[in-house]
Amino acid sequence: MDEQFTKTGDVELCYETFGDPSDPAMLLIMGLGTQMIGWHEDFCRQLVDRGFFVIRYDNRDSGRSTHFESARPPTPGQILRRRIPNPAYTLTDMADDAAGLLDALDIEAAHVVGASMGGMIAQTFAARHPARVRSLTSIMSNTGSRWSGQAALRLWPFLLRRPKSGKEAFVERIVKVFELIGSPGYPTDHEWLRGMAALSFDRGADEASTARQLAAILASGNRTAELRRITAPTLVVHGKSDRLVRPSGGRATVRAIPGARLLPIEGMGHDLPRGAWPRIIDAIAENAAQAKRRDTARAA
Repeated sequence: MDEQFTKTGDVELCYETFGDPSDPAMLLIMGLGTQMIGWHEDFCRQLVDRGFFVIRYDNRDSGRSTHFESARPPTPGQILRRRIPNPAYTLTDMADDAAGLLDALDIEAAHVVGASMGGMIAQTFAARHPARVRSLTSIMSNTGSRWSGQAALRLWPFLLRRPKSGKEAFVERIVKVFELIGSPGYPTDHEWLRGMAALSFDRGADEASTARQLAAILASGNRTAELRRITAPTLVVHGKSDRLVRPSGGRATVRAIPGARLLPIEGMGHDLPRGAWPRIIDAIAENAAQAKRRDTARAA
């Protein structure tokens, strides 16, 4: 990995780039408790082949970016009650990190793609920094409403269970998680998944960081009104078999964002299966092309 680092405010972000910096920038934002390596390197390179300069990065409190170790994580009770008295940060802070990373790279505006929590950050970024977002793709995400896009109840006992310590236990837990939430209609790349989990452990994975990120989501509440301010051409991708953020979350996102388009994918769960990449990458590229056509028309 060709890791690089930059400071934005009090946060140091670890990031990696692919492709030619003179090409249009595409910023990839990953989800809860998942590092930038959750964006498969082959996925990134396929976007490069479509003509984009691709940037992936570790969100705050993940991987090799700044961890908020002095901040106490929420308790399971606070998470279940959705009452977070003193969150270490919110989705707005995480969206500002994205803006700061673009500043550091001297990029005025980018196509922004977010998965799960990354979709929430991308949405917030597009709503609060409209001039910085050329197009928006929100994958397997939601609006923050408790009435849509919530996890299946049977997942909660496993998700709230205290994990065992050690690298081997961490890897096995990640594999188990994706057996529960992954795509039933596509084969799982277990070799890549285990390798990604092992590398994540080595790069810096801990339970408290994931809990603080979850607190940021819950503390940010229902973002539906804010999403109505988004002006970027928007694509919403959602698996029809998603058990962690159920498909109603994608439908609610489309209703909230003016002009948004929904791409439902049969057999896809809460992951990015290689078999679905062609449809997803085609749709991302077409959404970016729509933004280019719009910008050209405005400039004429």
